Amino acid sequence: MNPNKTATKTSESKNAKKLESARVEMKGVSKSYGEDWDAEEVIKNISVDFPAGELTVIVGPSGCGKSTLVNLLAGFEKPDTGQVTIDGEIVTGPAKDRMVVFQETALIPWQTTLENVTFGPKMRGDKQGASLNKEAEELLIKVGLGEFMHKYPIQLSGGMQRRAELARALINEPTVMIMDEPFRGLDAMSRSLMQEFFLQLFEENQKTNIFVTSEIDEAIFLADNLVILSNKPTTVQTVIKIDLPRPRNYKMLTSAKAFKYRKQAMELLHGEAMKSFAVSK
Repeated sequence: MNPNKTATKTSESKNAKKLESARVEMKGVSKSYGEDWDAEEVIKNISVDFPAGELTVIVGPSGCGKSTLVNLLAGFEKPDTGQVTIDGEIVTGPAKDRMVVFQETALIPWQTTLENVTFGPKMRGDKQGASLNKEAEELLIKVGLGEFMHKYPIQLSGGMQRRAELARALINEPTVMIMDEPFRGLDAMSRSLMQEFFLQLFEENQKTNIFVTSEIDEAIFLADNLVILSNKPTTVQTVIKIDLPRPRNYKMLTSAKAFKYRKQAMELLHGEAMKSFAVSK
């Protein structure tokens, strides 16, 4: 056996694994807005680990700075102090290794579903032609939009638009998916279905996922790790390891273990919300 071939295969295997998921870390990250003499500190000295291949959910009081955290993780903004790293490399700006699905739909209204999904790779020149279209079509079939690939966003329901956004993110083969309250605004049934659908995708792909939500039950249902934030200026209150088996179903939320997680999270969040209420008075 050629030792060089073996080494090459080992190297390729490691690279393939790295492409699938990545470890994200925030180390001593702080962020303020405004002039120095009147700056508002939003994020204060946050250090938190997002393990590779796991689904970490972030919850916190309303207005605590969750979207600012998303912007820092995505590279849309830079921290004042500290750093964000992916597999040890410092994040200096947006890149295709991190894909964000936002609260509001960002689909291009004058493009079909298929055109929306292929838009990013075409613009960057990463993928072209028939092979790109085929990959996009396969992704749309996978997310249940095979019959809607030639429809425009206005012709899709809210849940369908979210699925199209997931396909548009996944075609870029990111190592990290960042979800900024992606199911907010959906009706209860659509939200429930999207949660189950998203979990199925995650359990198939095992990409590193960072998911922001305001809903405790959603957080516990989805998470491997639950990061609870404080009131502004935001720090990490605690990280709870959610030890529920996968694949998951909603019956698990009625278990004693899930109730314990919910109680712990609610007590922490209620305390932070009361601090915010006291300040606003």
